[in-house]
Amino acid sequence: MGLIVKKSWDVALAPLKQVPMNLFIMYMAGNSISIIPIMMVTMLLLRPIKALMSIKSKFAVIEGSQAILQKLVYFIGNLACLALALYKCQSMGLLPTHSSDWLDFLENPVRVEYASGGFNLQSAS
Repeated sequence: MGLIVKKSWDVALAPLKQVPMNLFIMYMAGNSISIIPIMMVTMLLLRPIKALMSIKSKFAVIEGSQAILQKLVYFIGNLACLALALYKCQSMGLLPTHSSDWLDFLENPVRVEYASGGFNLQSAS
């Protein structure tokens, strides 16, 4: 394998190598709505979007016999990072997922049941 192909694979695999670090950042940020988690989620969202917007300049660097596969891996890696960021936004409650989020005259959904982490809340008899 030539040096150009190896460097091209390094460029192509860079977004996939960021996924474990993004998972750790998501875990450490928590689900609260405060300045630090919002900054982390913003960073998680903007990096893949900027990478996808500048995809043409990155593809100019990728050369060799496996260029199409490398470009596909780069694109999928950025989409995976973007999907993680959107999942984090959804788990923090930042995405509008109910019609009451869009329309003022609709009531918010009522919870049917509550979960409490696996402990039995009833008294033992």
